[in-house]
Amino acid sequence: MNRPFYPEKIIETIPVLLPFLSVTFEILLGTVIVGFAFGFLLAKGQLRSNKVAKAASSFVINAFRCTPSIVMLFVVFYGLPVLFWSLFKMDINNWSKAIYVVFALGLLFSASAAEIMRSSYLSVSKGQREAALTSGLTEVQAFTKIILPQAFLVSLPNLGNSFIALLKEGSLAYTIGLIDLMGKGNLLIAMNFGGYAIETYISQAIIYWVLTILIEQIFRFVEKKFSKGRVSV
Repeated sequence: MNRPFYPEKIIETIPVLLPFLSVTFEILLGTVIVGFAFGFLLAKGQLRSNKVAKAASSFVINAFRCTPSIVMLFVVFYGLPVLFWSLFKMDINNWSKAIYVVFALGLLFSASAAEIMRSSYLSVSKGQREAALTSGLTEVQAFTKIILPQAFLVSLPNLGNSFIALLKEGSLAYTIGLIDLMGKGNLLIAMNFGGYAIETYISQAIIYWVLTILIEQIFRFVEKKFSKGRVSV
């Protein structure tokens, strides 16, 4: 049976969905933290001269990049409790579903983060590091004061795209029962027995569209801010 379309329902649904953005942002923030932590280790492994470490890091990065988000989410959600019980006799089935989502998406993001870190680091000429060390700076000071600011600026466009991708991938959280922006929308549709489905999905699309534009503008502002006074070497 064809259902009538009610455009006014789109406006009515948006305020109902907005409070659940907090869950979406928590997932995004957690994923970024976990992804950068693992990504740093992977990038460090790739940059090492040790062939074993480099090969292992490359294998992990390729494996994660070839794994669909939904597959990784199910593997973590169903597999992690089994792993913890087998190794530590610890029942983690009562953990928040957000933890599983953050861990799964964080692992996937770590592959992209590692590639961003590696390419950004390599974009800074080795001569600048050597000049910094020659001028009396330590390795840590040379990295934080000379290399990191330039590498960060180079990484901004890719980071912005990755954040947008993470925002959209976080919508998969509803598949394991987490009530975020997408989950609340599905609940509304179920409460209406399938009614106003298209209106609800359009409301969600509008919210994601606005968030994507905001993220793009934020990264453009940061890139412009850091670009001021930068001298190409």
